[in-house]
Amino acid sequence: MSATSTTTATQAKAGFHSMHGLGVACGLAAGVWLGAAEAPTKLVNSGLSPYAISLGMVAGVFTARWTIPTLMKGTRSVFADLSANMHLIPSAVLAGMLWAVANTLTVFAIRDVGLTIAFPLWNTNSLVGILWGWLLFGELRGASRRNIAKVLLGAIAIVSAAVMLGFSTIHGGGAQHGQAVGGVLAAAGASLLWGTMYVPYRKAYISGMNPLSFVTVFTFGELGTCLALVLALDGGTKAAIFHSAQVKHLLFWLFLGGFVWVIGDLFQQFATKYLGIGRAIPLSNTNQLWGLAWGALVFGELTHADAMHRMLVIAGSAVMILGALAVSTAVASEREHTSTNLALERECNRYGLDSVQVLRAWAAREFEPDPRGRPWWDYAILITGFGVFVYLGLNAAMPALAVNKAWMGVLVGLLALTAILCCWGLGRTGTKMG
Repeated sequence: MSATSTTTATQAKAGFHSMHGLGVACGLAAGVWLGAAEAPTKLVNSGLSPYAISLGMVAGVFTARWTIPTLMKGTRSVFADLSANMHLIPSAVLAGMLWAVANTLTVFAIRDVGLTIAFPLWNTNSLVGILWGWLLFGELRGASRRNIAKVLLGAIAIVSAAVMLGFSTIHGGGAQHGQAVGGVLAAAGASLLWGTMYVPYRKAYISGMNPLSFVTVFTFGELGTCLALVLALDGGTKAAIFHSAQVKHLLFWLFLGGFVWVIGDLFQQFATKYLGIGRAIPLSNTNQLWGLAWGALVFGELTHADAMHRMLVIAGSAVMILGALAVSTAVASEREHTSTNLALERECNRYGLDSVQVLRAWAAREFEPDPRGRPWWDYAILITGFGVFVYLGLNAAMPALAVNKAWMGVLVGLLALTAILCCWGLGRTGTKMG
């Protein structure tokens, strides 16, 4: 490695360390937003198939994945980033395909065994992610025993807490045995796919690609796969989602769930960039705590819960907070960063990249505006995305569902606060490398 490359790598290590706090904040913010993404879907009781519901949400995801990067960074910067990293485009599409299949499996799991059982099962993706991070990207290699224990025990604590929170919302009833087995297998499959999905994420960010650029390609894999599933397995062009008159009144809630999910996923992407797979997934998996908050406080799901179920909520919440605290305080050491840099060098050698330029790209400002300004099509994309939501909102039907507006206001305020603070932090990132 040349002197310039060595100097840049040394500066990057300092940047890695200083970005730990921002990565933790993004991981926790991801949990807040991903948990809230389930709230709009609670308003949908349509009888649509899991394939149709997944396609409706992904249509909202597609809209959000283009409007948000366009708003924050502009399409010129996004396309320039993609042009410089064309070898990563197939990885982004593959990640989108993995997400789409996993998301569809979760709908089947919820249908067959309920959200309370399925959610903890697919949240074991944090353990899958830790394995892939260690195996492929050198995460936790060279880490102290104390840090390894923090990450592993913290992840296990979060999964255990998810189980407790899941059982806290069970109030009798159950699926048939065969149906339950299918639901469990669907949730386990989603866990495996979502844990593996982070491999393309990390591969992209370790090569210098900006998360906002990655997700614009990611979404083609999502939307294409969901559309293919509907056409192949849900009635083809005669599927209800294309023809049912009721669908138009439900699309706004599915789009809104997808839009909220994208914001959480973007924070999750930045957490993966700054912390790695093994630390980012457990932190974002605190989303179940926030999903429970929406269910219990806004929709009154625990109104008639007995003392045992309430104790499970308190215990599960406490364990999840302790698990998140353990993971967030496991700051990577210089030896662990050395392992990460070796993985970076391997990627550079494989694809003929300049390691110095990759490190510069990693340390660049996340939302740095294009000096050439915005082209007209940026405004067209933003207006179109806004117009889609206005149109769907005007045609939406508000279901007769009791909600606690006071708690809804509090949780929406927390969403806004976490987004503002993390965007402010991301906007200030950037290490000047001479």
